[in-house]
Amino acid sequence: MTSLDTATPDFADMTLDELRVALAPEIAASAVFDGWNETALVAAAEMAGADVDVAKLAFPSGMSQSMDMIEAWVTHVDQAMEEAWPQDRLAELKIRERIRTLVAFRLEAVEHVDEAVRRALSVMAMPHNAPRSLQLGWRSADIMWRLAGDTATDYNHYTKRAILAGIYSATLAVFVNDDSEGKTKTHEFLGRRIDGVMKFEKAKAQFLNNDRELPSLTRFLGRLRYPSR
Repeated sequence: MTSLDTATPDFADMTLDELRVALAPEIAASAVFDGWNETALVAAAEMAGADVDVAKLAFPSGMSQSMDMIEAWVTHVDQAMEEAWPQDRLAELKIRERIRTLVAFRLEAVEHVDEAVRRALSVMAMPHNAPRSLQLGWRSADIMWRLAGDTATDYNHYTKRAILAGIYSATLAVFVNDDSEGKTKTHEFLGRRIDGVMKFEKAKAQFLNNDRELPSLTRFLGRLRYPSR
């Protein structure tokens, strides 16, 4: 299991943004029992040794409180992933293994609090949270592709991220219902999805390459029919 635990931080010297991310793992641990709400926030602050009133300032009450907590947790996992798997460490792997490794890291990082993941997915699925949830999925997918070395700036930049965000979302849905040893079914599902995408990308690349060749072939046939004078 991948651990995201670090040395006890000095909460008093943190900005509110830093505090949100620092408290996120403890909030997730409390959310297993209490859900993503102020009860979990208070329990997390007390457990971590942070000032409860300051923690409430970081996550003010209201409709967005739960999503604020979930976003902080996603950010925490994003940062841990970037630290554990920088580009130079991933460079030795094939592209599909880079993506599989990054998604697997995220799953292993939250495996011990999978009930918090289940509760988070329920919150994110609420209609008023959908835009923000999509944004979070896109952001994590973008970080994964950048770590994997992707430098695309054309439409491939967007399709790759949209597809990976979809794979990650679908994998999480399997993850929260997987009672197999070591989440074996989840990792098998992830492997199949990534293999399918790689086959699609290969076919797409061949099609686009062929498509780029068509104009020159058309010009050649045109010259045969209408020779230049």
